[in-house]
Amino acid sequence: MSGEPAVLLDVKGLKKYFPVEGGALGRGRGWVRAVDDVSLQVKEGETLGLVGESGCGKSTLGRCILRLYEPTAGEIRFRDPGAPGTGAGARGPAGGAARPASDPMVSISAMGRKELRAFRANMQIIFQDPFSSLNPRMTVLEIIGEPLYVSGLASGRALEDRVKEMMHLVGLKVEHLRRYPHSFSGGQRQRIGIARALVMHPRLIIADEPVSALDVSIQAQTLNLLKDLQRELSLTYLFISHDLSVVRYMSDRIAVMYVGRMVEMAPTDELLGGPLHPYTETLLSAIPRADLDYTKQRIIPKGELPDPSNLPSGCVFHPRCRYAQDRCRQEVPQLREARPRHWTACHFADTLRLAGVQGQAGVQGPIGAGGSATS
Repeated sequence: MSGEPAVLLDVKGLKKYFPVEGGALGRGRGWVRAVDDVSLQVKEGETLGLVGESGCGKSTLGRCILRLYEPTAGEIRFRDPGAPGTGAGARGPAGGAARPASDPMVSISAMGRKELRAFRANMQIIFQDPFSSLNPRMTVLEIIGEPLYVSGLASGRALEDRVKEMMHLVGLKVEHLRRYPHSFSGGQRQRIGIARALVMHPRLIIADEPVSALDVSIQAQTLNLLKDLQRELSLTYLFISHDLSVVRYMSDRIAVMYVGRMVEMAPTDELLGGPLHPYTETLLSAIPRADLDYTKQRIIPKGELPDPSNLPSGCVFHPRCRYAQDRCRQEVPQLREARPRHWTACHFADTLRLAGVQGQAGVQGPIGAGGSATS
C-alpha cells in the first residue's frame, strides 16, 4: 500500500539468557530467560509503547536491540538508512521525508564491532536515570558532543555549534554549555540526555522509562518535548514504561510483556478498549480513574511473578490467571493475530470477554487531572 509506512525495525525470535552461577565449582546452574523468543516490528514515524511489570525484560529487550547486550539468539533487522555513520541518511539533520520501503533491511545481529559502531548513529537510547547516566566530571558540551567526537564526525568549533543546536532544540540555555551536571535539576539533566541521543540525528530512539525518575509536572513537559521532537525530526520511538497512562499518551501501538515474553500487541485504543490477554486486563484494572464516584474493580492476580530461571509449563501466566484451564498448563500459546492488527498469546482469546478502560477519564494523558499533559 502506497500510504503505509515502511517497517524500520524488525525483530524476530529474540532471546537473551543470563547464566545462573553457583555450586561448589562455580559452574552454571541454569539460565535466567530475561527475553524469551520476542518478535515485533516498528514502522517509520510511529511510537511503539512497551509495557509490563518491573523485571519483565522491557529494558533488556531495548538494550539487546541496540546490542548493548549481545542477544543469545534471534535476528534484528533495520531498514538501510544510506551511508552508515552519518546518521542522517536521506533525511538530513532536520528530518524530512521517510525513505522508500524499497530500501533493503540490514541485519544488526550479523554486524561486526566496527560496522556496528558506525551504524549505531541511526539508533540511540534515552536512559531512565538522569542522574547516574551523566558523567559528573564532564561538562554539558563534552556530554552531548561525545558521540560526535568518538565517531569522528565533528570536532572543535563544528562540534560546539552542533551541541548548541541540540541544546536549543531541547530547551536548554546555550550559556550553560560549560556547566557540570550537578548544576542542573532532574528535568534539565534528562534534557541533556535527550540532546545527547539526538546529536547523531538517529532514526530510532529507544526511550527506556525516560520520565519515571522525574516529578509529575516535569514528566508532562518531557513527554510533550518528545512528541514535538518526533514531529520535527521524523523520529521513531520504542517507548518503554510501566505506566500505562504515559504509554497511552505517547504510543500509536502498545506491546505487553510478561516474564520475558510478548503476550499482546495492538493499536493503543483497541488494546485499552478490548484487551485479549488476561494479563493485559490485570494491568488495565490498575489504572487510576479521575472519577470520585467510581468504585474500582481492581483485579489482583494470585501468587507472585514466576522465577525466570524456572518458568512454569505451558502459558507462563497460567498460575496467576483466573481463566486458566488444563490446556493453559500444558501448551505454550503462540503469538497470533486474533483480530486485524491485534496479536495475542492466549489460547482462549476468541472466547474471553475481558474488561478494558475505553472512555475512562484517567487514561487520556499522563497527568490524569483533566486527561492531558501540559507544560
